[in-house]
Amino acid sequence: MLELWRYPVKSLQGERLPEAAIGTLGIAGDRRWALFDRDTGLGLTARRVPELLFGAARLHADGGVEVVLPDGTVTADDEVLSGWLGRRVELREATEDGDAVPTYETPADEEVPDPTEWLQWEGAPGPFHDSPRIRLSLVSTGTLGPWDRRRFRANVVLDGEGEDGLRGREAMLGGVRLRFGVPIARCVMTTRPQPGGIGRDTSVLKTIHRERDGLLAVRAFVLEPGRVRVGDALAPTAD
Repeated sequence: MLELWRYPVKSLQGERLPEAAIGTLGIAGDRRWALFDRDTGLGLTARRVPELLFGAARLHADGGVEVVLPDGTVTADDEVLSGWLGRRVELREATEDGDAVPTYETPADEEVPDPTEWLQWEGAPGPFHDSPRIRLSLVSTGTLGPWDRRRFRANVVLDGEGEDGLRGREAMLGGVRLRFGVPIARCVMTTRPQPGGIGRDTSVLKTIHRERDGLLAVRAFVLEPGRVRVGDALAPTAD
């Protein structure tokens, strides 16, 4: 494993970790919070609000969260966050019981540069992942090629080749046993500009659709929780 990432607030920049505990809901603290529009009740993602990608989130030692705005302001205050985004927002933590299911918006046509038609879709209960069951994402440098890995926001970046052929198989990563599921359908977020010199690039999504049927990276279901560290090898188990 080359890199390990946690994204405490959905669609904001995350934290690169040297090690982490992984449970059945993925990396502890990953997508544990999300921003919601207080007027519409909708969850916000960078599909709809690209500015989110220019904020960053990090966990406190006590398990709380704070947001670092583009101007360096550090806050978890809803009014300050509302001023940044120009709309009334609320920073919301996922519920423990997982009963509440958030609703988000996505473009009707992912390949339109400036979409005007939007569809609503339901996310997962509990932590604000897109999938209700499979909450750890992996991608390899061989799959990414020249693309910047930060466009794809995977939890685990593997060195070399290999995740495409793992569907339906099991593997160990450090002390965690995984079962690999379906590849991840990519959306307009992969084309968005981000800090660190990542510019808007609509060719990314067009290429993924043309060459990979719109899929890049994989999700894995956690069969046995444990800890992982950068440098751990992914070791597929015998079929």
